[in-house]
Amino acid sequence: MSDDIEFDYDFLMQDALRAMMGKVLTMVADLGDAPGEHHFYIEFLTHAPGVSIPNALIEEYPERMTIVLQHQFESLDVTDEGFGVTLWFKGVESRLEIPFAAITSFADPSVQFGLRFEPVSTNESDASEADDKNEEKPDAQNANADSGGKNDDTTDTSKKDGDDDAGADVVSLDAFRKK
Repeated sequence: MSDDIEFDYDFLMQDALRAMMGKVLTMVADLGDAPGEHHFYIEFLTHAPGVSIPNALIEEYPERMTIVLQHQFESLDVTDEGFGVTLWFKGVESRLEIPFAAITSFADPSVQFGLRFEPVSTNESDASEADDKNEEKPDAQNANADSGGKNDDTTDTSKKDGDDDAGADVVSLDAFRKK
């Protein structure tokens, strides 16, 4: 056994927690919806390798984006590397493909459960760039799929056809920040 080998327990633990998140999303995909009151807030880096989202969303959320998987989502597909889902933003259908490595937080508020992840990097320069971006803008930008993509201080109430549930209001943390 070599003395120069060390275990990276932080990486191993985060990898295991990402796998657990994947199992939860796989169960939701198999059921066709989240059971009971479960719903998920998933924040991810929009420019991380493997992320595929519409250009309009990248322009609106250039660094991070938070999506909500609750009532209005379709075609949730989960693989070992990540997941894809169809959501609606301001009434426009959008397909998102998100690798687990791009996710920075996962929460299920119905049971007060949440995880924070360090961005996974393929090399040292990517890691330092991700750290620099995190220091520049620590608060996540939000998009709410249930409310038709409400963000910041907007009050857009567009809904997917055939859905009678009103969307939840999402307020940006910027509105409460001291200037």
